[in-house]
Amino acid sequence: MSSSLKNIKKPIKEELKKFETYFRQSMKSNVALLDRITYYIVQRKGKQVRPIIVFLSANIVDKTSESTYVAASLVELLHTGTLVHDDVVDDAQERRGFFSINALWKNKAAVLVGDFLLSQGFLLALKHENYRLLGIMSSAVKEMSEGELLQLEKARKLDIEESIYFEVIKGKTASLMAASCAAGAASVSEEATVIERMRLFGEKVGIAFQIKDDLFDYGSDDIGKPVGIDIKEKKMTLPLIYSLRQVDAKKKKEILKRIRRNKGKKEEIREIIDFVKAQGGLEYAKEKMLEYRTEALNLLHSFRPSDHRDAMEELLYFVTDRKK
Repeated sequence: MSSSLKNIKKPIKEELKKFETYFRQSMKSNVALLDRITYYIVQRKGKQVRPIIVFLSANIVDKTSESTYVAASLVELLHTGTLVHDDVVDDAQERRGFFSINALWKNKAAVLVGDFLLSQGFLLALKHENYRLLGIMSSAVKEMSEGELLQLEKARKLDIEESIYFEVIKGKTASLMAASCAAGAASVSEEATVIERMRLFGEKVGIAFQIKDDLFDYGSDDIGKPVGIDIKEKKMTLPLIYSLRQVDAKKKKEILKRIRRNKGKKEEIREIIDFVKAQGGLEYAKEKMLEYRTEALNLLHSFRPSDHRDAMEELLYFVTDRKK
């Protein structure tokens, strides 16, 4: 099933239009510098996948309410804030083809802008006395931080178990996707079991999304040239973890030594990529991604059929079939 975001957005076109204004208002500040930076952020917005998820989730469960706009704005504020902080941590000069905030306004301003966006999100929920939403999103930020720190801690060792890898990505990537689904459901329903079912669906989508990202690092015929960024940064991803499990201790030690000592040279990275391909690491990761997709699909189909459910299903395929 091939999907496009344009198709996926169709059932929530009006909501997204109204959301634009709502989101802009939520970023307003009396500080001129802050206003200038947030204006720059709004002008260069990404695909807005998370607000789309919030609106679709709300409509799958019931009908969009005023709370849904609060939820979508809070999700996008937190997501944007964490991206601004990520760029500082990674010393990234670009974000989505444009200069990052830290590249234009330096690290100090970028960290403060990230803090401002996070606090604006929480204040928005408090203003509307939406404590359930506040709980959902606070947990997501905590899990994201823990996921990043767990990855940092394990990166020194390199040799990590598959279970640790899943723990890392559940926190780092899947928690915000899960929170977006839960926030959408919680904006229209009080039922804890319904909210949890939607949260679990989002978690599965987030894990599948991250495995797909891991696969991009190795490239393939349908994706294009291998990039090897994760290898360069010594990140242990699923294809590599699986491949190391297939060889004896001596070979494993040798590969880990190469990764540890690699200076980012093309031929060094190519050797690691070839090793992973030879051990069936890519096939294994694809299989796992499809398992999570099927589990997500089963959870989604437990909700009543609707255009919004169909659009969410398309989004699930969009996430796992994307080419970049």
